[in-house]
Amino acid sequence: MSRIGKAPVALPAGVEVKIDDRRITVTGPKGTLSRAIPGEIGIEQEDGTLRFTRPNDERHHRAQHGLTRSLVNNMVVGVTEGFRKELEIVGVGYRAEAQGPTNLRLNLGYSHPVLVEAPEGITFEVPAPTQVVVSGIDKEVVGQVAADIRSIRKPEPYKGKGVRYQGERILRKAGKTGKK
Repeated sequence: MSRIGKAPVALPAGVEVKIDDRRITVTGPKGTLSRAIPGEIGIEQEDGTLRFTRPNDERHHRAQHGLTRSLVNNMVVGVTEGFRKELEIVGVGYRAEAQGPTNLRLNLGYSHPVLVEAPEGITFEVPAPTQVVVSGIDKEVVGQVAADIRSIRKPEPYKGKGVRYQGERILRKAGKTGKK
């Protein structure tokens, strides 16, 4: 059995789950998320927990079993706590500023500022000019928006300038002269 797939998902107080025709909808204090369930995976709701079953031990079913459980768990965590990704900006003159909760203006060394609009359900915070926090209830979308912002100016390996995740280590290269 899949260790991830057979672990039950606990439903905290205030979270409601509806399962209709191969679609699961999770509603909580922060919002509502919905997702389609693979046809082979079964979901049972009992005593404030969700359990996931698979019909047999075929490779495809084993993969879908753990994946479905993880996705539903992320939905439950998202509607209760939410998700956030922190980015830091490194470079002289590189900075970010929030224009409302849904727009972000980045100066990253280009001849023009880069404007980033948040998709629905995503908010930006700028606690310092060199820090950006992307937050929302859908883990997948939060991660994708953070990756899109990082891809505007990826950290370069010589001086380390660019946008990186909080705590990300950049492997540095020696310059042309090969200083030792």
